[in-house]
Amino acid sequence: MNKPKTLFDKIWDAHVVKQKEGYPDALFIDRHFIHEVTSPQAFDGLRKRGIPVFNTSRTTATADHNVPTKDQHLPIREALSRHQVETLRKNCAEFGIELYDLGHPFQGIVHIIGPELGLTLPGMTIVCGDSHTSTHGAFGNIAFGIGTSEVEQVLATQCILQHKPKTMRIEVNGKLGKGVVAKDIILYIISKISASGATGYFVEYAGSTIESLSMEARMTICNMSIEMGARGGLIAPDDTTFNYIRGRRFAPQGEAFEKLVESWKLLKTDKDAAYDNVLTYDAADIAPMITYGTNPGMGIRVTDRIPTTEELKEINEKTSFTKSLEYMGLEPGSTLLGKPVDYVFIGSCTNARIEDLRLVASIVNGKQKSPNVEVWVVPGSKQVEEQARKEGLDKIFEAAGFELRSPGCSACLGMNEDKIPAGKYCISTSNRNFEGRQGPKSRTFLASPLSAAAAAITGRITDVRELVDK
Repeated sequence: MNKPKTLFDKIWDAHVVKQKEGYPDALFIDRHFIHEVTSPQAFDGLRKRGIPVFNTSRTTATADHNVPTKDQHLPIREALSRHQVETLRKNCAEFGIELYDLGHPFQGIVHIIGPELGLTLPGMTIVCGDSHTSTHGAFGNIAFGIGTSEVEQVLATQCILQHKPKTMRIEVNGKLGKGVVAKDIILYIISKISASGATGYFVEYAGSTIESLSMEARMTICNMSIEMGARGGLIAPDDTTFNYIRGRRFAPQGEAFEKLVESWKLLKTDKDAAYDNVLTYDAADIAPMITYGTNPGMGIRVTDRIPTTEELKEINEKTSFTKSLEYMGLEPGSTLLGKPVDYVFIGSCTNARIEDLRLVASIVNGKQKSPNVEVWVVPGSKQVEEQARKEGLDKIFEAAGFELRSPGCSACLGMNEDKIPAGKYCISTSNRNFEGRQGPKSRTFLASPLSAAAAAITGRITDVRELVDK
């Protein structure tokens, strides 16, 4: 009798092309996404070795990190950003890779366009030179970020050398409360186990709460797996997954699709399969969340207060905790509720899908933003932008005083023209709150699209539950 396997083990084992004890496994990669930041050196490597891209049809390129989100039809103003994007264009043309460049109807953040185009399918191995590649795990696949040398490895061979990580199951059960969404779930989990709590593991999310989520929400959960140190995260595919993929542009169609669905239904963890670690949470304990520090593990319920140094579990945390609060200009033991914010950023590969924009519109419809706040809404792709305009969300945002920009990574990272000024506070739907992440000396509060929208209206950190029924 075969030993019961986890979903992760099943997919991993199906992709091993060479295995030798004491060495990393050679894994076949089904889909490789590339962008302008981590691919230039990899293409240079191929050029020096005089070899082509092994399989261009399994490689998808888009421009996202360095692109402006205003006036995308004009030349990029920042010299480094312009150079990065032009280099990507040159490399894709030379090596025969299709590029979804600025102005292309499929352009967008790499982790948003893959699923929406039907390129991300269950049971795959997916890599990209970006840590938030874990997003694609929401479809029941092994997806993880890789370094530049590994990008070259995959371009050259369509394979990658990897040591097999340990497995962790994180189960969330029960019904979510009012105003609580996927971003709150993952911020809650990270606040419980810390920003390094899943280091060395690949996480499978399960339980009735996870099963009840939409695909967009599942992507938000898997996206932030890396923020607790995990190699990646995945969720077993089900009817929600199949219905999301059905009819997508590059997904198999008709009979071929239905045949695949039958095989995808087998992608689940066997009964009695063993994980290296199992954690269980009750959805009733989760409230709207917000971070107060400079890593995503420093999160609290929005109604809680910041811990004091005496309340820290580990003595060696005190130095980094104190430094973090000094950077943020906050006091131990204080509350964040009512604190004024300067900017609201709604975007990033974590929360820039159409469902996120609908959530924001549901809160702000008929209201005006606070006069002291600047609000940027940056869709994750051209398709998200087009859908938002089709549904009239752009009119709702415009009436509220929000600025709907063009797709890109934007203020998630200070790598393009969209930067939060030094010393300013931004409540952001992105995934990282590191020092200077959104711009030199900027200060970031991570939160859900609903909580960010609430802060945009009031101009202060707000418990969104006070607004959802009004």
